[in-house]
Amino acid sequence: MSYIDGFVIAVPNANREKFIGYARTFDVIFIEFGAIRVVECWGVDVPDGKLTDFRRAVQAKEDESVVFSWVEWPDKATRDAGMEKIMKDPRMDAATDMPFDGKRMIFGGFAPVVSLPD
Repeated sequence: MSYIDGFVIAVPNANREKFIGYARTFDVIFIEFGAIRVVECWGVDVPDGKLTDFRRAVQAKEDESVVFSWVEWPDKATRDAGMEKIMKDPRMDAATDMPFDGKRMIFGGFAPVVSLPD
C-alpha cells in the first residue's frame, strides 16, 4: 500500500499565485524521484473550530489561507529514497524563498489503513 506525506501551511492571500508557481516548480522534483502524485489544495471552506482547527494549527492570520497538501508515494521505502535524493538535489537550494512561513508548517508521514476504491 502507498505512503503519504501530508502538509498544512498558512499562505498569505497576496502570495497565492506565487505559491502556485513555487509548487509547480518544486512538486515536479517529487515526481521525478518516485512520488506517484502531489496535490496542493487552497483552503476554501476552512471553519474555525471550538477547540482546534486547521487555522489554529498553523497560526494562520486574517490575511492568510490554509493550504493542505499531500505527496503520495508507492511505499515508504520509495519515499525514504526519494526524499534523500530530493534533499541533495541542487534545485532545492532555490526553495529558500518560500511564499509562506515554513516555521508554521505542520507535516507528517502516514500509512493508509483504508483506501477506496481499492
